[in-house]
Amino acid sequence: MHVDLPLDSLLEYRAATGAPADFDEFWESSLAEARTRPLGLRVAKVDTPVRTLDVHDVVFNGYGGHPVRAWLKTPRGADGPLPAVVEFPGYGNGRGDVLEGLEWASAGFAHLSIDARGQGAAGSRAGATPDPVGSAAAFPGFMTRGIEDPAAYYYRRLVVDAVRAVEAARTFDAVDPARVAVVGGSQGGGLALAAAGLVDGLAGVVACVPFLCHIDRAVTVTDAHPYAEIPRYLAVHRTRAGAVLRTLSYIDGVHFAARAGAPALFTVGLMDPVCPPSTVFAAHNAYAGPKDMLVWPYNAHEGGGVEDLRASLAFLAPLLDGKPVTARGTVTVHDGTDGQSRERGRL
Repeated sequence: MHVDLPLDSLLEYRAATGAPADFDEFWESSLAEARTRPLGLRVAKVDTPVRTLDVHDVVFNGYGGHPVRAWLKTPRGADGPLPAVVEFPGYGNGRGDVLEGLEWASAGFAHLSIDARGQGAAGSRAGATPDPVGSAAAFPGFMTRGIEDPAAYYYRRLVVDAVRAVEAARTFDAVDPARVAVVGGSQGGGLALAAAGLVDGLAGVVACVPFLCHIDRAVTVTDAHPYAEIPRYLAVHRTRAGAVLRTLSYIDGVHFAARAGAPALFTVGLMDPVCPPSTVFAAHNAYAGPKDMLVWPYNAHEGGGVEDLRASLAFLAPLLDGKPVTARGTVTVHDGTDGQSRERGRL
C-alpha cells in the first residue's frame, strides 16, 4: 500500500525545520580538520577474470586519517581522462567483490566504489574498512553510535569519508576531475546528497530512494529498519530526544540538498516503508540545483530497480561525450501497469 501522503501533496511537500545555525561552520571545520592529513592514496592493480576492465584496490585516508578502501574499475585500454562515478553503498554494505558492480565501468566510466567504514557484514556486499572510533551506549546498528553529540556521531565520519573519496577520485590520472559524479541508493543516496552539498564542481548527482533525509519526520512515521534504531534508543533514553534530533539535523540530506548545485536525479517508491516518500520529496524539493525525479507508485525500497540503473546511466551519459549533464526539473510518474509514464510538471 502507499505508505505516506498522496502524490499531489508530496509534489509540494517541504520540511518545516531548517538547518542548525552553525551547519556550514560545522562541516567546514570537519573537512578542514580532515584535510590537515594527506590523502595517502595507495593503488594496487588486482587480477580478475574480467577481461574488459582493469580493477585497482584503492586505499585513501578519510576522517581522522583512517584508511578507507575502494575499488577503482576502468574500461581496459581506454584513452585519456575519463568521466568518473563515485558510488557510495547502501546501509550494511561495503564495496563488495571485484566481480560486483561492473555496470558503470562497462558503460565507459571510471568507477570508484567506496566502503562504508564498519559496514559490509549485514547487507549483500562485503566491506573491508573498519571504524576505529569507539562509541557510547548505542542500539545495535550504526544509526545511534555517538548520536548525542554531532562531533562524535558515526555519520559525521562517514560524510567526511565521502567527501575525501571525491577528492581521491580527482587525483587519478585516469579521471577528468571536471567530470566527476556521485551516485548511490538508500544510504548511498544520502551520502551522494551530502557530497553534493559539500563538494564544488560536481558534474552530476544520482540519489536513488535516498536515506538520511528529513530524519525528524522519518523516525515518527516508519518503524522499519534502520530508522527504527533511533526511536528504540529513545525508548530507553527517554529524556535525550532533543540532543538526538539536534545531532541528526547535521547529517540530514534536506540541508545538504539546499546547498547543492550539480544536476541531480532522484528516485522514489511510493510504497517504500524504509525511506518514506515524504522524506525523499523533502530533499528533492529542497534541492537548489536542477533536478529530475522518477516516481514508482507500486514499488517499495527497491524503487525502480534496474530501471533506476538504466535511467542513471542515461542521465550521466553526456559526460562520456564531454557534454554537461542536464536536468529539466520534471517529476515523471511511472504507472507500473503498462510501462507508460506521465510527467507531472516542472519543479
